[in-house]
Amino acid sequence: MRSELTLIAALALALGCAKHSPPGEGVAVAASRSVAAPVPSAASTVSTAAAAVVSKLPQTEVTWSYADTPIGPMNAVIVVPERAVDERFPILLTFHGMGEARKGPEKGARGWIDDYGLLKAIERLKHPPITAEDFEGFVDAARLAKINAALATEPYRGLIVVNSYTPDMLRGDEPFTKIPPLAKFELSELLPRAYRETPAIGTAQTTGIDGISLGGRAALAIALRNPEAFASAGGLQPAFDMDNAGPVAQRALLARQKNPALSFRLLTSDGDYFLGSTKAISAAMRQAGVPHELVVIPGPHDYPFNRGPAVYEMLLHHDRVLRGLPPI
Repeated sequence: MRSELTLIAALALALGCAKHSPPGEGVAVAASRSVAAPVPSAASTVSTAAAAVVSKLPQTEVTWSYADTPIGPMNAVIVVPERAVDERFPILLTFHGMGEARKGPEKGARGWIDDYGLLKAIERLKHPPITAEDFEGFVDAARLAKINAALATEPYRGLIVVNSYTPDMLRGDEPFTKIPPLAKFELSELLPRAYRETPAIGTAQTTGIDGISLGGRAALAIALRNPEAFASAGGLQPAFDMDNAGPVAQRALLARQKNPALSFRLLTSDGDYFLGSTKAISAAMRQAGVPHELVVIPGPHDYPFNRGPAVYEMLLHHDRVLRGLPPI
């Protein structure tokens, strides 16, 4: 009887010790602690999140002004995307339309930013899906679905956008004779400076050029004259005449011979003044055997189109092509 009472007392003592011992003192608890991952404190979680935010540099904008050039005063506004400290980007050189050319270099160079919604478009492309409202209503369901499917597969990664002033110097029936001084400024001064002073990859293979209306004429004329400087060249509702179709196609053929990797894209709309001439240029390029894209979408030749399809299509196209992805 005494031995049974002793055994019961021993068991009670053992259970009481197990119940009241601090965590980790028993063998089983110690083993569990040896494999469990530590739970971060609230302070350490906040610190980690802050470090992640700090590791991204914010989107920045800088203006370069030139009081005197061979083509007069010039401005350029450069938009560098949000980025990691060591991240590098392709460059897109852009040109605005006639309305901004008449505003002068300071305001005109901001055409894509202030008048065409560039910054909003960049932000929306980073946070798809893109909506018909983003396109100002000028999009069909099939095109919108195709764009969003492409973004779901390959997210928009960003470009350094060099927004150059487009001087009102290119009017006339012949679109090429007046381009050399502008081309020289862009390729001898503006692009080299962008390569030096921005986080650009800094190669011709990662440099594109595009513009709208007058700016589309400028962009294509510069690329056709200097094909080795670019990997992608586009014109949005480019301001060419029907008579320009043959000469543009022949220059495009020579450009591709000098740079077989150069891609061309023409984008127009069903309400564009230059719909006929853009289609004629495409037909002449096709007859000459020049690979290119022709995209015809809904919309007028007006500011709502610039703020809608034009800016989104331009950014998305060059972001993909300059990274070796197929166009949409």
